[in-house]
Amino acid sequence: MNDISLLVTIGKTTFANPVFVASGTFGYAKNVENIVSESTNYSLSELGGILPKTITMLPREGNPPPRTCETPAGLLNAIGLDNDGLEEFIAEKMPYLKTTGTKIIVSIAGRSSEEYAEMARRLSDVEGVDALELNISCPNVAHGTDFGKNPEACENLVRGVRNATPLTMFVKLTPNVGDIVSIAKAAEQGGADAVSLINTLLGMAVDWRRRAPRLGNRMGGLSGPAIKPVALRMVYQVANAVEIPVVGIGGIETIDDCMEFLVSGATAVQVGTASFYHPAAAQKIVRALPDAIRSLGAPDVRQIIRSLQ
Repeated sequence: MNDISLLVTIGKTTFANPVFVASGTFGYAKNVENIVSESTNYSLSELGGILPKTITMLPREGNPPPRTCETPAGLLNAIGLDNDGLEEFIAEKMPYLKTTGTKIIVSIAGRSSEEYAEMARRLSDVEGVDALELNISCPNVAHGTDFGKNPEACENLVRGVRNATPLTMFVKLTPNVGDIVSIAKAAEQGGADAVSLINTLLGMAVDWRRRAPRLGNRMGGLSGPAIKPVALRMVYQVANAVEIPVVGIGGIETIDDCMEFLVSGATAVQVGTASFYHPAAAQKIVRALPDAIRSLGAPDVRQIIRSLQ
């Protein structure tokens, strides 16, 4: 029997462990499960939580291709929140997601405060939805970061959603701001149960021979190992400024990455880009977590969170 407790609680939700897969990098889980189960002995039920691809109220086609571009230390993407909309998600995706054996945190994006609140209200009655993550930080759609760059707008949005749903609520923040602490504090003041950071850094890639951008949207979000130092710095700053849990995201691939975020202040982490080239990266971290915590002389993951000297 494992003598190390991995349980973490965020808002009203208790997670079996603090390792989640990030929205936009794991699809709606079903296709990834097929890949993982066919090539390894890992299971989706080992994950602390799954964040499916962000959904919007109405279907979106997304941005023109090319939508992704590899960089020396990461990935640029400009998907543009391509999805089939809220009703299709509820009818076609949730029946499977609720059978995965782990918590489901639904990522939502809206065009207005009212739309965020209405989506949250609708999802509150859907079986299998354990929590919400408000995506106010997508750099690849028009006005996708409006609520994530202004503290007052952020606080008002979060408060509106808080009044619309009893579900545990994460707020995903953009690093493309001058002062991320002020935005995190605004989300906390509005009633968020946690803040997730960071989303992608705005970047660009150019084909100089064609004298053209490599992405159809010209600019896109940079993720992967390249952004990890920035993410760690922001997680540390925010964790020391707010009382609510912080969920760390950015370049997490190994148990060492995970532990760095936990001791720096993250209550949980999300594995993103690594899932593209190693679909079981998050489960591998989960299995390595007890020994890593034990090596610090702690019996409980909660004792190492925010323990940076």
